This record gives sequence, structure tokens and C-alpha cells, in this order.
Amino acid sequence: MFRLIFRFLGFWIFAAAIVAMVHDGARSIASDSVVVTSLGELWFSISAPSLNLTQAVIERYTVPALWDPVMLSVLKAPAAVALIAIALIFAFFGRRPRRLVAGIDLR
Repeated sequence: MFRLIFRFLGFWIFAAAIVAMVHDGARSIASDSVVVTSLGELWFSISAPSLNLTQAVIERYTVPALWDPVMLSVLKAPAAVALIAIALIFAFFGRRPRRLVAGIDLR
């Protein structure tokens, strides 16, 4: 059941990454220069209160230094690249298990 959910989420996050790439491409063509949307910009445009809440939770309930060097580096990454990485992680956990071969052919 969890594999199905992980594959489903991986698929939709990958679709969102493609949308982010097309959006950046259209903005780049319109401005005649390369425009790359960061993950932080995308998150802020979708839901600014949840970004602020995430910052408050990380700084209050975990190590405060986790927000400044780590999360800010992640949020500065290009949105399409970050979403593809997240989608690959979900796809990895949603993959079907390999069959183990014992090395003995019993045909």
C-alpha cells in the first residue's frame, strides 16, 4: 500500500517538476535571458504561511542552525531540480522489491 502511495506521489511531483521547467522556459523566452525559479520562490508563491511555519518549527523545535545553512541552501536550489530529486526519492521507495536469486536453478 505504501509503495503505491510513494509511486503516486513520485509521479505527481515529477509532473510538477516538468511544469516548473516549462514555466522557467517560458519566462526565459519572454525576458530574453535565463530565468530559474528557486524552490523557495515557488514555495513562497504557493503558500507563504506554510513556509514561515516551517521556518518557525525548525528553528524552535530542532537545532536552529539547521535552518540557516541547510534549509536555505535547499530553498535556493532550482525548483525543477529539487522536485526531480524529491520525485526520484519517492520513486525509489515505491519501487517493487527485487526477487532474490539463490543461485540454484531448480528447473
